[in-house]
Amino acid sequence: MKLTRREFLQGCSYAIAALAGARLTNIAYAAPDDPADTLVVVFLRGGWDALNVVPPLMGDDRGWYEKARPSVKIADRKLINLNDAFGLHPALSPLHELYQDGKMGIVHAVGLNYDTRSHFDAMEFIELGTPGSKATTSGWITRHLQTAPGGSSGLLPAVAAPSQPTALLGTTATVSMSSPGDLSQWDNGLLSEQQSALRKLYRGDSLLHQSGLRTLDATAAIAPLNEQEYNPQNGASYREDELGTQLKTVAQLIKMQAGLRVATVDFGGWDTHEDQNYDEGGYMGGLLESLGQNLANFYRDLDSGYTDKLSVVVLSEFGRRLTQNDSNGTDHGYGSVMLALGGGINGGQVHGSWPGLANEQLYDRADLAVTTDYRQVLGELLINRLKNPNLETIFPGYGAGFSPLGLFK
Repeated sequence: MKLTRREFLQGCSYAIAALAGARLTNIAYAAPDDPADTLVVVFLRGGWDALNVVPPLMGDDRGWYEKARPSVKIADRKLINLNDAFGLHPALSPLHELYQDGKMGIVHAVGLNYDTRSHFDAMEFIELGTPGSKATTSGWITRHLQTAPGGSSGLLPAVAAPSQPTALLGTTATVSMSSPGDLSQWDNGLLSEQQSALRKLYRGDSLLHQSGLRTLDATAAIAPLNEQEYNPQNGASYREDELGTQLKTVAQLIKMQAGLRVATVDFGGWDTHEDQNYDEGGYMGGLLESLGQNLANFYRDLDSGYTDKLSVVVLSEFGRRLTQNDSNGTDHGYGSVMLALGGGINGGQVHGSWPGLANEQLYDRADLAVTTDYRQVLGELLINRLKNPNLETIFPGYGAGFSPLGLFK
């Protein structure tokens, strides 16, 4: 049987399509008085189209952009002006106020310094923190938790839903949870007796015993969140979708003031090989609306004493090709865009070095080039906001070449 290009790409996309939707993948706690920020990592699985999220506005680059994307470009009249050079997709308009207030910064032409157009290779390289090598036995966040001055011991060391991301490979203390209601014990009228019996059962020093007791402690800690309806603050209103549910859960956990150190959230569905529609009501427009509205409401909800110690980073495994394909979509590319939000952000700026979109400026004459290694962004975050200077351990082979972008205060 002869496959059309569309059928072939559909078949190749089945696995990545399974990553669609949003999932709270992991959280880790530290001591309540830890001076470091709470880190929230939102990973956009599928490779989002950075050139339509933050398109060029002026000059030759705008011309190259419009010529390469006759049917999937974003009209300049619809874009929100960030500065003279770039615009923001209108579906992300809820984030523009944070940008103007200096609470959100953007890094353009950012990504891996290793050439791969495989979703799974790129995601693994980024989360392991070792581009080009899969032999690493722990993820970059795990190594951060292992070397951070405050450690990662605490009330609820790690929570995953539905599975632990590679960034936390090597973390053994994991409890599954995607919302507070998921982490509860069935009460048949004998709940107290059940918990007492389970605590006796899990007495011991083995990893199994420790994991069992940690789960019981986590259940007890989360129980108050299930006893009353959660009311976001400052007029925040999360969307009733998966991403909204996950970010609302993270907000509740932060407000517990139990020393939340790390939360990772997956938001999939960004693999746009065909029918790439960013307009209102379109598939990609809907994803961006969810991202923009939920992130803005997450920040608003926590903007009552929590955002000064909050750092949110949004990243994807790579961007998309400059030129649209024959299916009105875009194929796997190279350079991408990262967003950073928080009280310690030097926001209101597009950081990084813009390479340009002329043929000779493109990577492999096809893709937006990478001029900022993603580890440069995370490295500055680690040092300035997470109080962890151990870059050589967290990103082996990279620490010696680090220099700050000026994104994080």
